[in-house]
Amino acid sequence: MKTTYRRQFTMILCLLVAAILVIGLSFLYLFDRYAQDHQKQSLDDTAQSVTELVQSYSATYLNSWEFRTNLAVAARASDNDIVICNSEGVVCICMERSNCEHLGKRLDSDTVDTLFQGEKAKLNKAVSTLYGDERMASAIAVLNSDGSRLCIVVVSVQKAAITALTEKMLRVFLLAALLILVAALLAIPIFTRREARPIQEMAAAARQIAHGNLDVRVPTGNENEELEELAVAFNNMTLALKNSETIRNEFVANISHELKTPMTTIAGYLDGMLDGTIPPEKYRYYMELVSTEARRLSRLVRSMLDISRLRDQGIPADQKTNFDICEAAGQALLCFEQRINQKKLNVEIDMPDEGLTIHAAQDSVTQVLYNLIDNAVKFVNEGGTLSVRIRRHGNSAMISVGNTGKTIPPEELPLVFDRFHKIDKSRSNDRDGWGLGLYIVKTIVLAHGEDVYVTSQDGKTEFTFSMSLAK
Repeated sequence: MKTTYRRQFTMILCLLVAAILVIGLSFLYLFDRYAQDHQKQSLDDTAQSVTELVQSYSATYLNSWEFRTNLAVAARASDNDIVICNSEGVVCICMERSNCEHLGKRLDSDTVDTLFQGEKAKLNKAVSTLYGDERMASAIAVLNSDGSRLCIVVVSVQKAAITALTEKMLRVFLLAALLILVAALLAIPIFTRREARPIQEMAAAARQIAHGNLDVRVPTGNENEELEELAVAFNNMTLALKNSETIRNEFVANISHELKTPMTTIAGYLDGMLDGTIPPEKYRYYMELVSTEARRLSRLVRSMLDISRLRDQGIPADQKTNFDICEAAGQALLCFEQRINQKKLNVEIDMPDEGLTIHAAQDSVTQVLYNLIDNAVKFVNEGGTLSVRIRRHGNSAMISVGNTGKTIPPEELPLVFDRFHKIDKSRSNDRDGWGLGLYIVKTIVLAHGEDVYVTSQDGKTEFTFSMSLAK
């Protein structure tokens, strides 16, 4: 399996080589085309200039020393080879040297006839045959004033000269490409190792997390924006895992504690009956206590199962119906009539006279109302006030349940909806409370896509949640 370092190194090197090849070949092709086009233009311009020179001397060009001097200057200035053929295509003047081997050689008759007819001839092959090497050439047929054939001006250059220039450029390019590759081979490992290091650190941190070390963090401050985001996300994930592990450990400890008390009570009563500590005439009394504790355990397990189902599945749409939240709140209050009377509470109710219809799971919302009222009745001061307020707010119904009495400390407010959280013994000294009531409230409300919050100040505590109005 290839590492990130090897993959990046191979990819960058291949891309660099491919780029050098594509750019180099393209450049060389364009340069070669440019050199040939430029040389062709130079040959055409020189041939035209020599043609004008021949025309100025007319029939005397063969014997004019001045003409030959000017022709030599033109050849040196253009760096091209110039020969002049007579009307039959036989070389009569050559600027290479006097009495050169080209004198007396002739162009083929087809080429001569084509040139005098004013058409383009395939000169390169004909002139190459004339010189004995591969050439690029340009030729112009010159006519007398009466239209008769005078001569042919042939200007040429060795293709080897053009090729030599291209080869020189190729050598320069290859040298530059080699230097770039060497520099890349030195720089790429440094770059790729630097890029791969954060990933290696994350892999090492992940291995530590797999072994249970949730305190590990990866360094941040990377110049690469994507890797920096990944490092921050990784650290946030690790922190979330640690928080989840802490919550899980607390949950296990809390549930163990809550299960331990009734289980210990049940075991103690049963052992007492088995070993004779409890006399037979009291069996019924203690068996009723065992039954009470067993039902208490059953309620705890059922509550945990309901919470788990709500968190995993939410509230199915087919369970939601339209119902009057004011009527549901009134029915929930009636369930606490006896306890309200025992504590001599004042009940304040503030609801719309025409009612307020919401769209929700009726049984679940009723449980929310029951839990909040139960919580308020439990902690209200003797002779205090219990309040239930329902009002419209936009497209939602806001339901509030409050009580007078001891307020919740500000530092405890964010924790009141946590599982098994009990603020203090003075507010939760009943045997039937596990600290799950408010957690169930929050779970049900959130499963509806709504919100719940608590305020506690100036001797009054109030829980408020929202529900969507029926359309």
